[in-house]
Amino acid sequence: MRVPSILFASLFLATACSAGDADIQKTLEARFPGAKVKTVAASPIAGVFEVVMDDNQILYADAKADFIVVGEMLDTKTRKSLTREKQDELNKVSFSDLPLDNAVKVVKGDGSRKLAVFTDVDCPYCKKLEQELAKVDNVTIYSFLYPLPMHTDAPRKSKLVWCSADRAKAFADLMLKGKVPEGKADCVNPIEANLAFGEKLGIQGTPAMILADGKRIPGYLPAAELDKRLNQAAANATGSAAK
Repeated sequence: MRVPSILFASLFLATACSAGDADIQKTLEARFPGAKVKTVAASPIAGVFEVVMDDNQILYADAKADFIVVGEMLDTKTRKSLTREKQDELNKVSFSDLPLDNAVKVVKGDGSRKLAVFTDVDCPYCKKLEQELAKVDNVTIYSFLYPLPMHTDAPRKSKLVWCSADRAKAFADLMLKGKVPEGKADCVNPIEANLAFGEKLGIQGTPAMILADGKRIPGYLPAAELDKRLNQAAANATGSAAK
């Protein structure tokens, strides 16, 4: 199910049904053939229920599912988006489950902090991100080569990077200097595996970052904000491991 995300846009659905979580699920799935509801839970607003679809889309419904709202629910006291917080939880990825052997690994400083990046070598914002990451120290970066369909030469360049004797240097030279690696691109490589894994995670654009605590960052961030997020993630990951 995919409804345009217009802030607090509402759609009128047809007939009513009895109240209850199971009834909300049943009604939505009946009125939107092919849609699957993952969970239904009460929201902070009386009479409004949080509905999570199977693709992790979040929407809100009344008790009879006669109306739905697509958009962000904001807590005006804290100025936080409850929808975004829930989305972050739903989209978390266990860092230990990432196939890190399929990524270009770069260790900077003591390498104590961890970051995974799904990157397209012909993506302008991926190159911009690399410029910012060059300013960040004490981090181990795993770059998954993830060529997008619109960049037709990116698969070839990605394979050239992977087939290089020094992958980290070849990747840095390409992203920061525009120097395409020389040599062959016929070695065994993980590009197709990366694309399949990224699709499983729902990654549709690059750059897409995953922090040590499993939280995702879609798109580019400046170095100062990245440094802050890396520190937060490291503290969160340590706290979770201690529990």
